[in-house]
Amino acid sequence: MKLPVVSGREVGKVLEGLGYVFVGQEGSHLHYRSPKPPHIKITVPNHKTLKRGTLKSILRAVGLSNQEFGHRMES
Repeated sequence: MKLPVVSGREVGKVLEGLGYVFVGQEGSHLHYRSPKPPHIKITVPNHKTLKRGTLKSILRAVGLSNQEFGHRMES
């Protein structure tokens, strides 16, 4: 499945749906932390559209496939 074009805020909503907690913002970057140890920290650029490579890196870090991400975006 091809990755959709999404904003940083949309990715943040998906992360929150997975249980990640928004811990703050530094400039144009949103910071999230996983709720369970080990506490994985994820940084999401708050841009209107994320580059595919950036999105792939975020998905790899949280363990989501392109398909799983697409389904979470639809719901």
